[in-house]
Amino acid sequence: AGYASVASPTAPSQVLAGGSSPAGHGRTLERKTGTLLPPMRMPDDSRYKDLILARNRTLGSQSLAEEVKCPPGASEEEWLAIHTVDLFNELNLLAGAVFDLCTAETCPVMSAGAYTFKWADGVDVKVPQSLCAPKYMETLLVWVEKQLADESFLPTKPGEKFPASFKKGIKVIYKRLFRIYAHIFHSHYKEMADCDADAHLNHSFKHFVYFVREFQLVEEAELEPLKDLIPLLMKSSSEAQA
Repeated sequence: AGYASVASPTAPSQVLAGGSSPAGHGRTLERKTGTLLPPMRMPDDSRYKDLILARNRTLGSQSLAEEVKCPPGASEEEWLAIHTVDLFNELNLLAGAVFDLCTAETCPVMSAGAYTFKWADGVDVKVPQSLCAPKYMETLLVWVEKQLADESFLPTKPGEKFPASFKKGIKVIYKRLFRIYAHIFHSHYKEMADCDADAHLNHSFKHFVYFVREFQLVEEAELEPLKDLIPLLMKSSSEAQA
């Protein structure tokens, strides 16, 4: 695998089985990180090291519209790669945040309002199957992790070429990860707001929208479940920058 899990520097990784949640059903939560799966990071000696350092130096100093743009002279493929790992970690964290709220009982299907989503990866699962929302999110994150850890898809060594299918594969990842945002906004936003996590959720999704539109990663039709929310968030972002 091209990636390493981010481990706690002071204690071994521990997991918390469902806890007091009425429907843990064997799911686990990473105790130290609050995520469903261990977070991912690029190897310290990866080809992305300088690009990540340059990006981190400017975080928060630009508008989101400028922040998502590929820096002059940088490889668009490498820019997409580091942002996709970041997005995986972000949605891994959000899925962990609703761990005790989103159960097989409260969310028996993966839905976003009137929209429902069935799982198929085209390889191991070719016939779309209905999963409860927590199982769908976990299955999706495991699938994304597998794609990002595949050196033939996302190379980390300098000089290795990206496959011709790279951007097509990235688009599938973004299309599917959007569904986690859609489900959380439709089904768990009130609970997120009660925990004062709504501002983070809103900012995270705004960043996602700016990024996918900058690189045309998700068709507008796929964003339909949040079609009313998106212009409101984008408007508030524009007003804040004015």
